[in-house]
Amino acid sequence: MNLSAIYHRMSEQYCYPLDQDQLIINIKTGYDVDKVYIYHGDPYDAGIMGGNERWSGHKEEIYFKKRLKDHIWWTTTLRPEYKRCKYYFEIHSGDECIYYFEDGFLTDEEMNQEGKTLSYFIMPWMNAADVCDTPAWVNDTVWYQIFPERFCNGDESINPTNVLEWQTGKVGMKDYYGGDIRGIRDRLSYLKELGITGIYLNPVFEAHSNHKYNTFDYKKVDPAFGTNDDLKALVREAHDAGIRVMLDAVFNHTGADHPMWQDVLKNGKDSEYADWYMVNKWPVEQGRDTRDGRYYSFAFAEYMPKLNTSNQAVQDYLLDIIRFWIEEFDIDGLRFDVGNEVSHSFLKAVRYMTKRMKSDFYLLGEIWHDSVSWLRGDEYDSVMNYPLSTAIADFWVYKNRGKETFEYDINRCFTMYYSQVNDVLFNLLDSHDTNRLFEKAEKNVDIFYQQLAVLFTMPGSPCIYYGTEVIMDGTYDPDCRRCMPWDEIDAGKKSAEISEIKNLINMRKSLQACKSRNVHFSDDIEEKRVIEYLKIGENESLQIYLNCEEKPVQLDIKDFSDIVYSRKWEMDTEDIGTLGVNGILILRH
Repeated sequence: MNLSAIYHRMSEQYCYPLDQDQLIINIKTGYDVDKVYIYHGDPYDAGIMGGNERWSGHKEEIYFKKRLKDHIWWTTTLRPEYKRCKYYFEIHSGDECIYYFEDGFLTDEEMNQEGKTLSYFIMPWMNAADVCDTPAWVNDTVWYQIFPERFCNGDESINPTNVLEWQTGKVGMKDYYGGDIRGIRDRLSYLKELGITGIYLNPVFEAHSNHKYNTFDYKKVDPAFGTNDDLKALVREAHDAGIRVMLDAVFNHTGADHPMWQDVLKNGKDSEYADWYMVNKWPVEQGRDTRDGRYYSFAFAEYMPKLNTSNQAVQDYLLDIIRFWIEEFDIDGLRFDVGNEVSHSFLKAVRYMTKRMKSDFYLLGEIWHDSVSWLRGDEYDSVMNYPLSTAIADFWVYKNRGKETFEYDINRCFTMYYSQVNDVLFNLLDSHDTNRLFEKAEKNVDIFYQQLAVLFTMPGSPCIYYGTEVIMDGTYDPDCRRCMPWDEIDAGKKSAEISEIKNLINMRKSLQACKSRNVHFSDDIEEKRVIEYLKIGENESLQIYLNCEEKPVQLDIKDFSDIVYSRKWEMDTEDIGTLGVNGILILRH
């Protein structure tokens, strides 16, 4: 047995309370392991404390497992009667059996060694305050990301002086087209009709750029977007339409024209804000990138000096801004830009404050990698699930890969965190920071919809980037930030595309199985690039097939209730059908 492939610890995503009653236990092994059992019970079950009776526990087999590239992930849910649990594992590989404890592995002989002290795994107590609690509404939400400057121009009277005529082609890095909050308000009925229930807005507060990530004033909506009253009205009208609103929190850095940074430039070490930023060399010099380390900034952008979020005064300043946003605008969540670089201590303070102001407030971090350090229940609720978007995109990029690699990559994304975090992960396929989905799909409409079908049937909370519903094109920034083609939409020229995305959104919202965290991949079909997986919900199950072969494939589909979504599918006989190249078939059982 490959003991080096076996791993468990009583922390992180390996042992945690799902709620006040259920305890999730996960263990990772190699592929040589056939069976895993867990012995569990109350730590005090052996009788009188201090007695000689050996604790034994109740033995159960762990059945549920996921396949990863080099490991098997075994998981079970226990219900400790007294909210504490003592446990160990019995692991089988062929005729070999070993026992796994906190301090290592034991054989049968070693287990029975007289006088041997066994180091059990222990969950001491499932304190209610320590349970990772995520906002339930997020799992039911379909998000729509809006880059305000390019979405809709609703008030031409506040256009920037250098505004360009609205158009749908490529855009420049510093172009302005006049998108504003009035334009978003004017299109709320469109978003509601689409099925959207959550809006994620890129920054809207005053900043001298089209993207607004170099903040000048955190408490004033940018004049080119409107006023604070306009933002209040947007949130109020969105709520009336059943749509939540999440703002972008740009707290890793300010703009170089921010009054505090300007004070640092003027007064140097004597500035009251000298340690609010991260200056390494005085006096501060500007005018070139920061690769020389004279001060830290976002990336090496000299116009975005980095805030010192370890400083208590900076934390208090930013907490006051968040408090203002919640009280003034009644927002439902925050997405933290560069969310892995602000301090953990600041994020803990953010969670403490916001959850007392709004218990179901959503805290989302922009983190592109494994984020378990931020997702233990005392900082973010969720992160932008870029690992999932990569896992999905890669399968179509690497056309020599078999479907098992897709399974491994998807399972990796949902074994990194707690189950309740998986329920609210912010799943996306593209954003203002990536090339657009149509570009990723090699401008193949069928692949485009295949990837969307995966997005809408994964655990978590799906987000589409504005324009995805009409198959907007675009490579990397700034090309991914083109203007929304309202003339074509209003003229009905995009009705077929909009109808397609509506069908996917409606499927997601109406079928609980789409949202379920129970994903089971199968290998029933011989073709190596036909993805097949089952989603098990409370009221129904969904079988998803995606043909990524270069030829049509025949499928035998017995015992299903109805077809809930399909592309390039034709029935041949009562139970047999043909799924075309890059086709989609989703059945309900």
